[in-house]
Parts: sequence; structure tokens; C-alpha cells
Amino acid sequence: MGRLGLTFLLGAAVIAALLLVSIVYGTTSIPVSDTVTAILLGTGLIEGDMSPLHRIVFDLRLPRALFAAIIGAGLGIVGVVLQTTTRNDLADPFLFGLSSGAAAGAVFVITVTGDILGFWTLPLAAFCGGLVASAIVLALVHGLRTSAPEKLILAGLAVSFLFSAITNYLIFAGDNRAAHSVIFWMLGGLGLARWETFPLVCAGLLLILIYSLYRSRWLDALLTGDLTASTLGVPVQGLRFSMFFAAALATAMFVSVAGVIGFVGLMVPHIARGIAGPLHTQLLPTAAIVGAALLTGSDILSRLLLAPQELPVGIVTTSIGSLFVFLLLFRTVKH
Repeated sequence: MGRLGLTFLLGAAVIAALLLVSIVYGTTSIPVSDTVTAILLGTGLIEGDMSPLHRIVFDLRLPRALFAAIIGAGLGIVGVVLQTTTRNDLADPFLFGLSSGAAAGAVFVITVTGDILGFWTLPLAAFCGGLVASAIVLALVHGLRTSAPEKLILAGLAVSFLFSAITNYLIFAGDNRAAHSVIFWMLGGLGLARWETFPLVCAGLLLILIYSLYRSRWLDALLTGDLTASTLGVPVQGLRFSMFFAAALATAMFVSVAGVIGFVGLMVPHIARGIAGPLHTQLLPTAAIVGAALLTGSDILSRLLLAPQELPVGIVTTSIGSLFVFLLLFRTVKH
């Protein structure tokens, strides 16, 4: 077994350990034996009645832990794809208006309409907001008749500022009693993790992972520059549009249930490249593992730092991300 295979095994073990810690520890610690029993009962592997403690494990803590791992993996892969296609090492899923659009959709529901569709109202509104923002970015870039990375970034920033302004207006003009929910959602959180929305985040991860692996050779070619990639037969403009659309769709799925969790998509690609190198066949799975571990660990910290209160997980990831950027700057200066 090669070095990368050992890395994957170690990463899987770390994620499994973090998932167990995430389920067992919280405002109230639950014995491992009860945790295992609850999972076996919930999945139907053993028969019996589920106690309230078992339901806390299976209906609340287990989906939350799985959501953290899946969304972290997905954001890590999206970060790799965007950094490669834009040739910008500071690109992340929230640089292109994706999160601002989703936030505007969610805030509109919280402050204006309320839960008119029940539990699915907030995820659907956030998902639609993210797609609208992405569509505007793509339309702007298409109107400019160019797929140049700097144009894509500028269009994303413009749309991000626009939807941020809309969100702030909705917060100011809306019901003040909803302000806490709005702020918590905009800073990211996994409190909406439920089995009902589990297929949504799984679909987001599978979409970006499968498509990016399918186009991994073209992504490798982009590392050499647009001109060289074109001579190798890569449709550079079409690839950029399709990868951005896949990234936008996946990010909208993640944001619709977890809010805006920043810096994961920025940090993970850099860490993963240090482990697996720049080629995407190895880089993408590595980024998924690193992202899953990072967000699961951050979620554990968000629940334990101010227990019994819960911090928005975005505060934890942003704090870690700011330190990471400082280290990145210092390393760049030394080189």
C-alpha cells in the first residue's frame, strides 16, 4: 500500500473517531454503549423500543454528525474546483455570490413569509436564492463573452455585494424578533440537520465529486494555463462554465441546510495539495477527507466551547481560517 493509501486509511479512521465524539459528547454526554444501541435500533439491525435517549442519538446527533462530514467534504471539493478553474488560490465557494444569494432567500423566509411550506420552507428558499445568484453570475460572464477567471471573480463579487445589500435590508426592515435566527443562520450552523434533508446534501456531494473526478484530466490540463490546455483539446470556456455550475448547484444544496460556513473551501485545497499533490485524481478524494474532518471537528468545538450554549459553526471555521490565511501569508513572504 502506497503513501496515499495509508493517508486515506488514516483519514477515514480520524473521521470515524470524530463522528463518534460528535455523537457521544454534547451538552449531555451519552455512553458509547447507548449510542451504538440507538444506531442499531434506528437502522433496524436489532429490534426493540427506542427510549428518548436513543431518539436524541438517532434523530438529532447522528444526522448532525453525518451532515458535518458530508458538507465539509463537499465544500472542500468545491474549493479545489474553483481554485483550479479560476487559477486563484484564495477562491472559495462563497466568493461568487453563492452564499449571499442563499442567505437572502433564507432571510426573506425568516423575516417576511414564515414557514409557509413547513419544514422545507427554509432549505428551499436558500437553495433557490443560491441558484438565482449563480445564474446571474453566469449570465454576466456569458454577456461579456469571456470565461476569463478575473471576470468570473469580479462578477461573483458584484453579485455577492448585491445580495448582501438585499439581506441587510430584509434584516433591517423585517421582524426584529427573527434577528437571532437570521444571524445564527448567516454564520452557519447544523441545527437543521434532519434525516428528511439528508438526501439533499448527499446529492450535492455526489454531484461535485463524480463530475470533478470525471473531468479530472481536463482540470489537470488547466493547471498549465488556458493556451496549453486548449492545445491539449480541452474546451476551456465550456469547462469553466460547467464546473462553476456544478459547484454552484452543490454549494446551494449545502448552504440550504447549513447556512454560510466560511473558509472551509479556502483552507482544505491548500492542505490537501500538501498531502496529495496537484493532480486531481488524488487531490479531490484527499480534499473530501480533509474537509469532512475539519468541519466535523469544528462542529464539536462549536457545541463544547460555550456549553450548554451553541456557537454557530461558522465562527469556529472563520477563526481557524483567519489563522490559516496568516500562516499562508507568512509562508509566501519567506519564499
